Amino acid sequence: MNKQDLVNHVAKQTITKQEARRAVDAVLDAIRAALPRGERVTLSSFGTFFVKTRLPRRARNPKTGEPVDLPLRKAVRFKPSPDLKV
Repeated sequence: MNKQDLVNHVAKQTITKQEARRAVDAVLDAIRAALPRGERVTLSSFGTFFVKTRLPRRARNPKTGEPVDLPLRKAVRFKPSPDLKV
């Protein structure tokens, strides 16, 4: 399911397609705004989005085999709710 499919599904359930698009965009924008601030976004019966810090480490370039230092970075993670699992 992509964003357009989600908009169509919401529009069929409740409101017009334009209003559904604005509602879906508002939810996604809220998630995008909260994560850089370090906030967790929890949606009941769906799951939790959160930011995890990855420590710096030494890796290897698979092509040349040379060591490469990877810096500290942050990555978005998602933990599904037990209700979501199939």
